[in-house]
Amino acid sequence: MPLDLDHLRQWIGREETASEHVTAALVARFNATFDREGVSAQGAAGPLMLHLCLAQPVAPTSGLGPDGHPARGGFLPPVPLPRRMWAGGQMEFTGDIRIGEEMTRHSTIRDVVVKEGRSGVLCFVTVDHRISSGGRLVLNERQDIVYRPVAPAPDKAATTETAPAARKPVPAAPPGAHRLVVTPSAPLLFRYSALTFNGHRIHYDTPYVRDEENYPGLIVHGPLQATMLVHYAQSVRGKPPARFSFRSLSPLFDIADFTLNASEDEGGLRLWTSYVDGPVAMEARAEW
Repeated sequence: MPLDLDHLRQWIGREETASEHVTAALVARFNATFDREGVSAQGAAGPLMLHLCLAQPVAPTSGLGPDGHPARGGFLPPVPLPRRMWAGGQMEFTGDIRIGEEMTRHSTIRDVVVKEGRSGVLCFVTVDHRISSGGRLVLNERQDIVYRPVAPAPDKAATTETAPAARKPVPAAPPGAHRLVVTPSAPLLFRYSALTFNGHRIHYDTPYVRDEENYPGLIVHGPLQATMLVHYAQSVRGKPPARFSFRSLSPLFDIADFTLNASEDEGGLRLWTSYVDGPVAMEARAEW
């Protein structure tokens, strides 16, 4: 189905508001998923990035598509491309989400654009979020979502002599001044999908992701990587950042360990994820 950009841009300006009570049980599950120590008493500050697990869209199981995503349309424009991914974003933290308060997210579609990429036509949707807790503004967020076509299945007839010529080698990312190795276990990916009520099968269904999406393994969520990088920045500096921005460059799969990296950069931290000897998967910057 061809992209009708004029139709899709009719979603610009559309707004949506959702709220959820912040419970100690949710915070405890969040901390357990990331192996974090944390306080879960009423009134205590919740961990950074908890907002990604609150007031998420709810669709009946019968309303999910073959990939586990809800049907297209509604708040987000019905982009007729099969793959939807978190391409990047920016966050400004102005306060704490506190246990016992109600968190409210007010979202607005800011832009819809189409670009040509290496894999074909790409459609980018920009969404602004204003997050409040207990009536206080605690976070301004810009979220960049990209829709893209499914990559063709690998050509099994290709020989080892011809296959390398089809793709240029990507240089390995350098190790950061601070580096932590992470094992993307299936329980970790499943727990994060459960926390965010994300039914997308690429994060927990290995036969599906290999046979239908042509990926070598389960995909590590973009929000999961961003959350780990924010927490890592906080541990390196000893205090939470005031601003965080990131951009996804290539996927990470559960087939190998990956690393969190941080290096000082003009008063902030430059951060990235990568396989131990692989290219940068997500690049980010934290500022205080």
